[in-house]
Amino acid sequence: MADCRYLAGLSYMYVNSGINKMEEFCTMKRLTKTKKRKLKRAAILLSASFIIALVFFSIIIKVITDKKQAAGNIKEAAGLDYSLYNVKHPSSRKMFLTENVNSRPGIKLNIVNGIVIHYTANPGTDAEANRNYFESRKDEPDENSNKVSSHYIIGLDGTIIQCIPLNEIAYASNSRNADTISIECCHPDETGQFSDDTYNSLVHLTAWLCAKFELTRNSVIRHYDVTGKMCPLYYVDNSKAWDKLKDDIWNYFLNSKKSTK
Repeated sequence: MADCRYLAGLSYMYVNSGINKMEEFCTMKRLTKTKKRKLKRAAILLSASFIIALVFFSIIIKVITDKKQAAGNIKEAAGLDYSLYNVKHPSSRKMFLTENVNSRPGIKLNIVNGIVIHYTANPGTDAEANRNYFESRKDEPDENSNKVSSHYIIGLDGTIIQCIPLNEIAYASNSRNADTISIECCHPDETGQFSDDTYNSLVHLTAWLCAKFELTRNSVIRHYDVTGKMCPLYYVDNSKAWDKLKDDIWNYFLNSKKSTK
């Protein structure tokens, strides 16, 4: 009988000990979950802070870079006597858009600090078709998605159509609309590479604009350089092709120097 009472007491002790250990385990598990939640929240806050800081510093770097580039352009231009160069005006057709809030707002362009190169992203279409698309925006609601245009469009055959006067802004280059001339280029396929005719007309037109507004090689930029958009696609994917295009533009300008004989 005593043995039975001993065994019962021993069993009770083991069971009670097991219960206590289970309670301790559950408490630790709850603490672990709470700790994990706190660590997760801390990690999210840290990540968010890092992203905000990264965006902030990216904006600062962009502003500093733009200022340095502008200063470099002024310094480069200061060493040139533009009166010694004579780039002939390329053949073009003036097909000005109807003044409207979406594609030709009529806002004055008071200064030109650069030329922005774009591609239409409509493979196989010609200059007039893209110009007509800009024109059709006048019949659409006054919304940001409908605000699109360009000063010039260059077709697959090299035809140049002017859509906006050079003393007005075009809705093409976002934050640089207020101080740039925009050129849209047609392209035959999805790669976005310009045809030889388009390329040659672009070189001539851009060189003429550089001469007209006393701009430099570094004044010629891509839409990509303004917003990060993959435009003009081929010349974003292929930096060497972009550098060659800029070289060809600048050499065209330099080769237009008047004879001193």
